[in-house]
Amino acid sequence: MISQNLVKRLREAHKIVVMTGAGVSAESGVPTFRDAQTGLWAKYDPTELASPEAFARQPKLVWDWYKWRYGLVTAVSPNPAHYALAEMAHLVPHFTLITQNIDNLHQIAGSEGVIELHGNIRRTKCSAKGHIFPGWPDDTAVQPPLCAVCGSPMRPDVVWFGESLPRHELEAATTATLQADVFFSVGTSSQVYPAAALTVEAIKKGATVIEINPHPTPLTPHVTFSLAAPAGEVLPQLLAEVWERAAVATA
Repeated sequence: MISQNLVKRLREAHKIVVMTGAGVSAESGVPTFRDAQTGLWAKYDPTELASPEAFARQPKLVWDWYKWRYGLVTAVSPNPAHYALAEMAHLVPHFTLITQNIDNLHQIAGSEGVIELHGNIRRTKCSAKGHIFPGWPDDTAVQPPLCAVCGSPMRPDVVWFGESLPRHELEAATTATLQADVFFSVGTSSQVYPAAALTVEAIKKGATVIEINPHPTPLTPHVTFSLAAPAGEVLPQLLAEVWERAAVATA
């Protein structure tokens, strides 16, 4: 599955950019956005719970849903794909990791400087001024809790439908993509924009674009290499064959 041409290009690369999506998290047991709708939450459309309008209408409902999702995320651990990317960062002159995931698993695996396009569910912020707080506050009489700085209701520090991606993160991701020799699209459907536009830009620029996904995406016919397998299998194999290294779990 891994051609010598691909091995050669990776060994010669100076700037590698990797963008990861929900498929990488799913390999750790994190339910995808829609797959999380089970049990008490099965009757809700997730798109109706993940918007500023929903939070304005029913702040406690939205807070409770995200708190439940936070519990799901904190119960899992990084998988071999996360550890392989953390190791890969040490093997090339310039490495940038971009993620659409909000679970913080890349950081737990040891990756540094991760560009989070959609935020991080392990952080909270106030809904009015955007004051950021690590973790989730303890249960309080008022749900959602109120910001200790300005008194506005707290919310998860994630990007909701109808909200723009954080400007600094998107600019950093775009700049890295336009400078990349090699661009990986890993575990993403390539259907969620503007994140998917990064892969398109890498293709237009002429970078070596490597897609890792068990299933074809709209961009599969246009990438340089398509590796149809789980990221947790492919990325450790690339470490071994390209750099003769192994990804070591440290969590």
